[in-house]
Amino acid sequence: MSTFDHSSLIHNINQQLGPLRKSQPEAMAGFGQLAKASMAEGAVSAKHKELIALAIGITQRCSGCIGFHVKALHRLNCTRAELEEMLTVCVYMGGGPALMYAAEALAAWDQMAPPA
Repeated sequence: MSTFDHSSLIHNINQQLGPLRKSQPEAMAGFGQLAKASMAEGAVSAKHKELIALAIGITQRCSGCIGFHVKALHRLNCTRAELEEMLTVCVYMGGGPALMYAAEALAAWDQMAPPA
């Protein structure tokens, strides 16, 4: 499990991608539009889409994905109970490695929780 600060991680990722956004604006804008369209409210709620995205990030072992999607889930008022239930599906589908990244997602959840 990682021990880094997910808020700093996503900040650093955004900084590192800055030059790519400038040198490849059409491709990066295309990715941004794909993300916006894919995550929009629809037949499946935005919150459920973020839970799905986080599950994929966990099973693909992507720490950056964990940070970005946990942040979005807080914004969408996801509950810890909803998160934990989704994490059990990740472990079911991804085994032990997913369990390690589920622990990382829980740490990110706690780190990034809005002040009470």
